[in-house]
Amino acid sequence: MLSGASLMGLAALAACGPKEHVVTAPPPPPVVVIPPKPTPPNGAQLTMNIPPVNEQGERHTVNYGISTPQAVWNLRSAYNVAALNCIEPKYAPILEGYKRFLTLYDASLDKASAAIDRSFRQGHTRRDAIKARESYQTQVYNYFSLPPVDTGFCEAAMGVTQDLETVDPSQFETWSFIGLAKMEKPFKEFFDAFEQYRADLAAWESAYGGGLVTVRPSFEQQTARAQETYEQ
Repeated sequence: MLSGASLMGLAALAACGPKEHVVTAPPPPPVVVIPPKPTPPNGAQLTMNIPPVNEQGERHTVNYGISTPQAVWNLRSAYNVAALNCIEPKYAPILEGYKRFLTLYDASLDKASAAIDRSFRQGHTRRDAIKARESYQTQVYNYFSLPPVDTGFCEAAMGVTQDLETVDPSQFETWSFIGLAKMEKPFKEFFDAFEQYRADLAAWESAYGGGLVTVRPSFEQQTARAQETYEQ
């Protein structure tokens, strides 16, 4: 039988033996929360040809740098699109306002149309002048018919309808630039939002989409693509 001293010695020897190695698992990697992939504004399609902005910050739309007669006529075109497309009951004043518009400002509209015809005839045969004007007019109608902007456009047309109630025919030609700018405002806001979407998408793809690179077209390329869009 072992004495107490012997037992204590064995215990001491056991304490001096090799210690069990405890393996500690590394901490899990931090959780990366991937934000939702950016989507186009107003439910627009994923890719669109947007009128470009020049170095002065001016967007080259169909209404850029136009004459007073063309501003009068483009306002008429925009109002016509609104009268046809804004058909919800709350937009009923637009159609009535457009009818009043055609009657009250008839003289200014006829004057503008004649001036536009003369401008297109410069350097063109009569037939080519007609084709050129019709081509441009198609671009204007298509511009104001952009589906993602429908709601904003109809709201703008409602505002223009109210404004026109106080615009005297003698002041209409000058005021046409104001009215046209109001009609166009929701479109420019949409274009700005779409360009922001492009930037956000490029940043998202760079961070989470495998390093894809989005190359922004040059001003000339954007101008050519926008021209193709509104000629369709």
